[in-house]
Amino acid sequence: MELKFTPQEAYAHLQKIMEKVNAVTGTLFTSRVMEGQAEKNKDNWTEAPNGDQVYDWSAGLEEVDDSHLYFAPDQGNVVFASAIDGWGLSIQHFAQIYSEKMGINPLVLRKTLWGDFYLNAKVKKIMKGAQSKGKKPLFVQLVLDNIWNLYEVVTRRDKEKVEKVLTSLGIKVTARDFRHSDPKVLLSAICSQWLPVSNAVLSMVCNKLPSPLDITAEKVEKLMSVGVRQFDTLPERTQELKNALLKCSSDGDAPVIVFVSKMFAVETKTLPQNKQRPLTQAEIAERSDLARQRHAERMAARQVGTLKQLNHSLDACLDVHPGGLCKNEMGNQLLKDAKSEAQNETFIAFGRVYSGVVKKGQRIFILGPKYDPAQGLTMLPEQCNASDSLPAVPYLSCCSIENVYLLMGRELKELEEVPSGNVLGIKGLEEFIFKSGTISSTPACPSFTPLNYDASPIVRVAVEPKHPGEMPKLVHGMRMLNQADPCAEVLIQETGEHVLITAGEVHLQRCLDDLKDRFAKIEISASKPVIPFRETVVRPPKVDMVNEELGKQEKVAVIHQVKDDGSRIRSSETLHVDRSGLVTITTPNKRASVSVRAIPLPHDVTLLLEENSSVIRTLEQVNTSLREGRNLDVSVRTLEAIEDLKIKLEHMLQGRKWRNAVHQIWAFGPRRCGPNILLNKLEDYERPSLWQCLCREDKSGQDGVQTPIIREFDNSIVSGFQLATLSGPMCEEPLMGVCFSIERWDVQSLNLPHQNDLEGSSKFQEDLEECRVSKTSDTLDVTSSQQSQAKYREETSTGNCYSPVSGQLIAAVKEACRHAFQAQPQRLMAAMYTCEIMATAEVLGRVYAVLGKREGRVVHEEMKEGTEIFIIKAILPVAESFGFADEIRKRTSGLASLQMVFSHWQVVSSDPYWVPTTEEEYLHYGEKADSSNQALKYMNAVRRRKGLYVEEKIVQHAEKQRTLSKNK
Repeated sequence: MELKFTPQEAYAHLQKIMEKVNAVTGTLFTSRVMEGQAEKNKDNWTEAPNGDQVYDWSAGLEEVDDSHLYFAPDQGNVVFASAIDGWGLSIQHFAQIYSEKMGINPLVLRKTLWGDFYLNAKVKKIMKGAQSKGKKPLFVQLVLDNIWNLYEVVTRRDKEKVEKVLTSLGIKVTARDFRHSDPKVLLSAICSQWLPVSNAVLSMVCNKLPSPLDITAEKVEKLMSVGVRQFDTLPERTQELKNALLKCSSDGDAPVIVFVSKMFAVETKTLPQNKQRPLTQAEIAERSDLARQRHAERMAARQVGTLKQLNHSLDACLDVHPGGLCKNEMGNQLLKDAKSEAQNETFIAFGRVYSGVVKKGQRIFILGPKYDPAQGLTMLPEQCNASDSLPAVPYLSCCSIENVYLLMGRELKELEEVPSGNVLGIKGLEEFIFKSGTISSTPACPSFTPLNYDASPIVRVAVEPKHPGEMPKLVHGMRMLNQADPCAEVLIQETGEHVLITAGEVHLQRCLDDLKDRFAKIEISASKPVIPFRETVVRPPKVDMVNEELGKQEKVAVIHQVKDDGSRIRSSETLHVDRSGLVTITTPNKRASVSVRAIPLPHDVTLLLEENSSVIRTLEQVNTSLREGRNLDVSVRTLEAIEDLKIKLEHMLQGRKWRNAVHQIWAFGPRRCGPNILLNKLEDYERPSLWQCLCREDKSGQDGVQTPIIREFDNSIVSGFQLATLSGPMCEEPLMGVCFSIERWDVQSLNLPHQNDLEGSSKFQEDLEECRVSKTSDTLDVTSSQQSQAKYREETSTGNCYSPVSGQLIAAVKEACRHAFQAQPQRLMAAMYTCEIMATAEVLGRVYAVLGKREGRVVHEEMKEGTEIFIIKAILPVAESFGFADEIRKRTSGLASLQMVFSHWQVVSSDPYWVPTTEEEYLHYGEKADSSNQALKYMNAVRRRKGLYVEEKIVQHAEKQRTLSKNK
């Protein structure tokens, strides 16, 4: 209607939309079928005429049925609707209407209402070839023309025709809607009765959405296999539950399995059991008589004038009333009201029943995210249930279901039981399930895979009560807020502050309001929002701060600027920095020295590591279990994810500088799963590979293959790297996209046990005799051919991590990494929002002005078809986003709306340590500059907040800095 299409043009437009959707659907389906066939049939290679081996990708496509795949109105999986006017229709609805009027079989109408068919009025038959013969398609003739005529009649406000339409359709409209000045009100009233969109959508949901019985075995195994666990390695009783999930049975012997995806808070008084029952007519009459009796007795008491008689009559009245309360009951009621006021929020668990029947009052098991069914079955007796007295099992608890509800929008309807395949609300789980979890009637059930949310919490504030005595209420309220909001996080820092992390400014304000008004109900004080940053190193820049090209000598000066600045790196006896950026540091006891170099990682590698943090964390768990000698069954899907990560890293790290770098990776950081890499460039140290879980099966069957021995103090190097990447030298923020290469590591002494422990330690004396001291080197070369010496080395590398040598080496590695970081061009990385703004053409310039003022950058702009609205996609720093929504609404008078989502980390182009030298640079970035150094402003703000040193000039009482002459 907005595009002024005719019914024929609208039909063509709808056809194009459906063709585009089906094309995308077909492409996805074809790729999925081809991948499945490639995994099953690996012998589909054929020889081409030129002799090359070609894979036959077409094999298997003809055998797959795709008739159900595409969207077609005649299949009943398409609804034509207008949400703004409240109508919706399907082919089946009009086929039923016209089959009664025209006497045509409804099945024939369903197949011909959409397509190249037309109605021959002379012979009253449906013919094919509407496009070639220039006829109106049947869909246009019977459906779209009627809708267009209805819109035209109502828009023109022709009362006679509108009344005629209402009569023919058998619709009654209220006089208020009929006389309304806006024709869309009348149109919505007619369409919502003639073609209600709810009926069309509900019928398609019932007919086309897959049944819970259609769940695939692959999905069931994926639900039951969490993390590195493989479905085949689960206990037999656990694997038997797969059949129960596939059957989705509601029989009495079927195990109860429910996945709770969310906990949401509701007011206790809105629960069905707490709502007051409506009064009957007899109760209303009785209360009226009681009120009249009270009034008469008050008047009599006033006439008598005795207060004693008044109190006596009122007490008697209360005692006489069947529904009244005596004094003790009134006191109990007050206590009950006070208790309910303190607990006015109740958590309801939203979940889906996969098997069995959930009943009110039923005892069930609560399975935590880390629950292991193999451990639980070994600790519990067979055929046990949640009602028995059971021993304590890690991450397993029992509770009773208090109430079961059917979710009806905002309303809750209490039920006695809910069979499998349905969604439901459960009361009584708030003390056992935090945000999501699994409940079951059998301990053999594993915990399901938790949900992941797209919104990332990025903005944090420290919260405290205004009255210190109300701290317990704040803690309880923040716990409830964390449980109710899946996108909010609550933590306690090392300083003891209670920190709330949210997705943005609006979300932060909503969380603070909920904490103040709903959950804690106290006055709170919140700090200024804290925005995180990241620190990184970059390649030497090609242009300076005023975009002038740098020469070769200037580039060298930029690279080594940090080494010439004595305030940032102080060379001493224990620290040496060469011209290439290699930093060598020696421990204070002169027993060990380390040489480290910092290299910027490619941007694609940084993104890959950030996206696969969960895979890296799983890889670290697998390697830890292998080092400890524990057998960990890893699922095939997890191994494929680790191998895929390794292949992508090998593909991205190309060139002479990154030769064999993937196999030399020592660790990731910070927290062993971050986007920074520690490389092992030592020529004389072959440690076990980080990817040993991928090749352990191949090496296990080979004879003569010796596993590399972990050198002493290996963990100290990794720990120093983790500390360095956790807080950088610029403003103590985590590092990102930095590779630290260990190129030399000398240890001049073994980490020997204490002298008191040597006496009587025959094992150590035997191991010491087997050592061979190399006289040609200052280092102690320890070799052994016996397994006891290898075991001793492994114990010293991990067991004596608290010795003085280990502690000094950790500190030395941390300082070496920090100095190597400072030896390269340093940059800050700011968190960025992807901002989507919808605005009209007349306020477009104001939107750009606000974006430019806040360091925003427009990425894409397009005009929405058929409207005057422009859709602008921009990137905005999170640090500049506070007050952005209010400012853009004020500047555009409310004609622009926006939505911001955390997107990525972006390098701030300006160098925070850059100092102007030329006159032009001084004009731009001097004391009275036209522009400010954005990175320096961010860095100083973070350092000032953390109490670090900030190099800035502070002037107090400026008028006293010069002599002022008085005018006499």
